[in-house]
Amino acid sequence: MITGRCECKRITFSIDGDIVDFGHCHCSQCRRLHGAAYASFAGVTRESFQYTAGEDELKSYASSDHNDRIFCGNCGSTILVIPLNEPEYYYLSMSAIEGEPELPEGYHAFADSKAYWHEINDGLTQYPDAVD
Repeated sequence: MITGRCECKRITFSIDGDIVDFGHCHCSQCRRLHGAAYASFAGVTRESFQYTAGEDELKSYASSDHNDRIFCGNCGSTILVIPLNEPEYYYLSMSAIEGEPELPEGYHAFADSKAYWHEINDGLTQYPDAVD
């Protein structure tokens, strides 16, 4: 069982399954919303995910025609991204996941949009745009 929470601990969740996708997004939206060079996400099946507390504290932001971002209305922690074109998956913010769950090999998405001051040097596959 994988667990996670927001910073203020009002929202908690669990995943009864594996992380099936792991990536670092360098798009300008992720950089702005996370306040970092990139955002790291863990893909899980929607059926394996459940909120265990604080679902009434959630806020949603339609960041594009393709994604809704879910965050804590109190502390602002990003919880997950709902990809509208992938109805079977959620992409959880790795910063909200507790512990050290097993991860598949990672990759970098939107590498052509990376911050000019950041260098990707970990050897992972880099996709110039979205990952297909």
